[in-house]
Amino acid sequence: MDRFDQYRVFAQVAEMGSFIKAAHALEVPRASVSAAIQQLETQLSVRLLHRTTRQVRLTPDGEQLLDRVRPLLAEVEEINQLFQASQRQVSGRLIIDAPSRIARRVIAPALPGLLRRHPRLQLILGSTDRAIDLVQEGVDCAIRIGALHDSSLVVRPLGNIALINCASPAYLSEHGEPQQLAELPDGHWTVGYASPKSGRELPWEYLSSNGSEQLLDVPSRVIVNNAESYIACCLAGLGLIQIPRFDVQHLLDSGQLVEVMPTCRAAPMPVSLLYPHRRQRSRRLATFHEWFEAVMQPHLDIRNDLLHDSLKVLLTASDVSD
Repeated sequence: MDRFDQYRVFAQVAEMGSFIKAAHALEVPRASVSAAIQQLETQLSVRLLHRTTRQVRLTPDGEQLLDRVRPLLAEVEEINQLFQASQRQVSGRLIIDAPSRIARRVIAPALPGLLRRHPRLQLILGSTDRAIDLVQEGVDCAIRIGALHDSSLVVRPLGNIALINCASPAYLSEHGEPQQLAELPDGHWTVGYASPKSGRELPWEYLSSNGSEQLLDVPSRVIVNNAESYIACCLAGLGLIQIPRFDVQHLLDSGQLVEVMPTCRAAPMPVSLLYPHRRQRSRRLATFHEWFEAVMQPHLDIRNDLLHDSLKVLLTASDVSD
């Protein structure tokens, strides 16, 4: 293994904190990873990593080396992409993590088209519905719905997903169709949804006339903690739900669910693609990013985005006039 490959192995071990995970990510035997690190330490006459049974940590010399080799590795990746740009074929393994409903309803049905165009591409699609450490788990990129916390990851916003209010025909036949929010607390039921963080039932959400987010307590007879049960309970006539349109479009088309109160929706939810290290985006990841953005486009809330852009223009014009 040459010096550059040793640097590449070292960076992978340092970022993942594990010889085994680095070997898996690089698709090489663990023994090769250990040998590369030992050879590099011998050649440099320094100790780069503290090894224990539970974790691998950088020494001060290791931290200094990692800071120097990261730009070098990124530069080589860019050079490789430069000379491969004219080649249509994308190959290799790409590890993606996505919310389960996005994976099932959006990604999986469209994947045959992507893999027909790039038959040498292998996609590993995880859908755990939990927060993960992309670097520690060797994930190339993740798709996230909702507001994001501060992170060292690169974030690529793709737009906003429309949230709509739904009920089953059986529910509407029994309780009537609500026309305004004031009817909900006393005349209707919702299917409750428990927060994955607190376990508490989330309130009904809606946007006021001035665009601010408001909350409303509406009674429920059943509370669930995953999207599959949420939709199933709505189909069974147990109450109203708020759900991304893409999640139930097939049920709306078949008449199994009905949208209600279309002017009283919750705020749309942002959808983003996240990946580590701004300068180390592979051609595989760039291809997936472009493809997924196109696949998501029909499911984005274009109406809200246009309104947001219009408001931004008006505010900018107001600032200029002042």
